[in-house]
Amino acid sequence: MTSLICGSLAFDTIMSFDGRFSEALLADQLHKVNVAFLVPSIRREFGGCAGNIAYNLKLLNGDPLIMATIGQDGAPYLDRLERLAISRQCIRTIDASYTAQAFITTDADSNQITAFHPGAMTHSHRNRIADAGPVKLAIIAPDGRDGMLQHAQDCAELDVPFIFDPGQGLPMFNGAELERFIELATYVAVNDYEAELLIERTGLTLEQIAQRVSALVVTRGEQGAEIFTGGRRIDIPCIRVDQVIDPTGCGDAFRAGMLFGLTNDMDWITTGRLASLMGAIKIGHQGGQNHAPAIAEIEERFQKEFGYRF
Repeated sequence: MTSLICGSLAFDTIMSFDGRFSEALLADQLHKVNVAFLVPSIRREFGGCAGNIAYNLKLLNGDPLIMATIGQDGAPYLDRLERLAISRQCIRTIDASYTAQAFITTDADSNQITAFHPGAMTHSHRNRIADAGPVKLAIIAPDGRDGMLQHAQDCAELDVPFIFDPGQGLPMFNGAELERFIELATYVAVNDYEAELLIERTGLTLEQIAQRVSALVVTRGEQGAEIFTGGRRIDIPCIRVDQVIDPTGCGDAFRAGMLFGLTNDMDWITTGRLASLMGAIKIGHQGGQNHAPAIAEIEERFQKEFGYRF
């Protein structure tokens, strides 16, 4: 059953600085910063929320359909999706733009300086939900502002249930716009910081938000996740991992587990547990799309953790 994934496709350029930013930035000279950092290590990753979610859903043998915009430099990403057997049907190439890109430099204390170029992402509103064909469930993940607004309205008009996943795009919207997303959405998924921002901007409590949707999911990192549905709260445990390598993309992996559970009519406890497991698998690997467990491995890990198969 097809899951439509509306969101960004991006390239992430990740660099490591062996020193500390604090030693290069003079407190009394911040009004005229002009610094350069030597970065001896650099890598380029395939990223973007839609790409990461689709990748993880494919690991579960799900059927992801990405709706996104990509730039004139996007051929390597399109080739990768073809190799992964992920449909490119709803990916629009914007010839006059570059693909969205993040340039991230991390210092010895794990502080980060990031520059983000949205590029083709700002044209995401040119894609229309109706062009995707039949889908069981959609997710509206971080994307161009106009695209997120347009796709939520399209889903509502077409009676396509969707997860509103504002992520790092949440600050783009005011309280009234966020209330409108909640009104149109079937589910809302946020992390704990985003939940606080959502409360602040809308003036609604978590309980009030949960009353307006079928379920509200709040992830809380090492404290697991909470699912508010049907007037109750379901606590989902965080799965312990041998080594935390990189949290980048863990939220996207979690959402892939949600999509798989919901499109396969699983109950919320199983859906939440699977989502938590996908996040745990991802955190043990560098980048958002470099883990590659077989479906049998995921099933066995789930049974080991919870005593039954999903």
